[in-house]
Amino acid sequence: MPTADWSAIEALPARPLTDLFAGDSGRLEAFSLDVAGLHFDWSKTHLTREAVAAFEALAKAQGLSAKREALFGGEVVNVTEGRAVEHTAERGEGSEEAVAKARALQSRMRALIDAIEADALGPVRHILHVGIGGSALGPDLLIDALGRDADRYDVAIVANIDGVALEDAFKRFDPDATLLVIASKTFTTTETMTNAQSVLQWMSEHGVSDVYGKVIALTADPDKALEWGVDETRILPFSESVGGRYSLWSSIGFPAALALGWDCFEELLEGAAEMDRHFRLTALHENAPALAAFADLYYTQVRHAETRATFAYDQRLKLLPPYLQQLEMESNGKAVTTDGEPLGRPSAAITWGGVGTEAQHAVFQLLHQGTHLVPVEFVACIEPGDTLGEEHHRQLLMNAFAQGAALMAGKQTDDPARSYSGDRPSATILLEDLDARSLGALIAFYEHRVFVNGVLLGINSFDQFGVELGKEMAKAAVEGGQSFDASTDDLIKRAFG
Repeated sequence: MPTADWSAIEALPARPLTDLFAGDSGRLEAFSLDVAGLHFDWSKTHLTREAVAAFEALAKAQGLSAKREALFGGEVVNVTEGRAVEHTAERGEGSEEAVAKARALQSRMRALIDAIEADALGPVRHILHVGIGGSALGPDLLIDALGRDADRYDVAIVANIDGVALEDAFKRFDPDATLLVIASKTFTTTETMTNAQSVLQWMSEHGVSDVYGKVIALTADPDKALEWGVDETRILPFSESVGGRYSLWSSIGFPAALALGWDCFEELLEGAAEMDRHFRLTALHENAPALAAFADLYYTQVRHAETRATFAYDQRLKLLPPYLQQLEMESNGKAVTTDGEPLGRPSAAITWGGVGTEAQHAVFQLLHQGTHLVPVEFVACIEPGDTLGEEHHRQLLMNAFAQGAALMAGKQTDDPARSYSGDRPSATILLEDLDARSLGALIAFYEHRVFVNGVLLGINSFDQFGVELGKEMAKAAVEGGQSFDASTDDLIKRAFG
């Protein structure tokens, strides 16, 4: 990437946030917008009109508009793997061919859900979903956020190869009434297939006569699932062009569609599609994913912030920070450009976070008085998720809003230990209500934000080769006969003799 493309951004003056507000009566309006039931406020970040213009120039130099159209048009965007990237087609926004294919596969999924609800697979009360990465994080987020009052099915999402995770589900579930859902793009993922085999053994040991009759496969390789023993009518394929961490909109979302109901799943897709249309059609200075990416890049590239924190001020969104960790760090944690050249500058920030208000009593000390600059993002909902009266929710929201104000304003006292430097940035995303439509829009916003970050950095956000080496070495260790370094060999010997 030419240095000149970044020079205007790197030369931006560092003005205090309080000065930015004092010098621009229209700042709140300029850096706030409403999309799909979500309110975004970047006014307490160091973005300025000058900064946005500089990022727009960089976006033009990097061909963001053309690459955005290529994304939605089904062209090859994942250049290292030679694939299109078509998760938006799952919600109706993509090439005509990809959308038609997605709708056909969704019709197949709905038909199977109708059959399960009609007891065609026998009585089902429990859903045991095994997957890992995006095949688990997405469904888990959806069900935890939207299904707390649902009583259709009891669902367990198991990703960890640690047998304790499976046994926790076994203790709760009746094997005769359990449906095993196996989610694996390749249907070869070691952790997932090991867990699946253990579930079948548990069912068999407890007298289930036709264990394969209780199996649903979610995969981009249906032939592998068929070979494994899954009935063809219970295999729900999804497209190879849908990446794992972008796959909750596809058949990977099956447990959510089953547990929450098909109408809820459709609302999720429509909310995401509304954000798709906003991202595709709106000028960058009024574009939510683009503005968020501009702020991300300002702090990583200009202010050298190494992390970014997201705090969900809503218990129903407690799984949002770990979901974003995979989405953002697996997508943009890259060291080379799309041309294979060294990136030569920071890539993705380290994503972390937690749930307010408990995080305030754990990590906010560092945010307010530590030596690290950490841009903070608050996510909250206007409508409460509880029925305990307004006081709980009022305190929750006031804490979120006050934290942002305190980070910006700071407080100076005669006692250095009790002083706050202030001028610490935060953004706020405020949902009108946490329903399927708004959650779909929120997740799609984060997806497009990742894309803009990747394009402006000149990297491919859609491969994930970095996860492979450790898995390959683990497989070699399990199979034996592989020698590692002295430390690793000693650890293996201590554990296994």
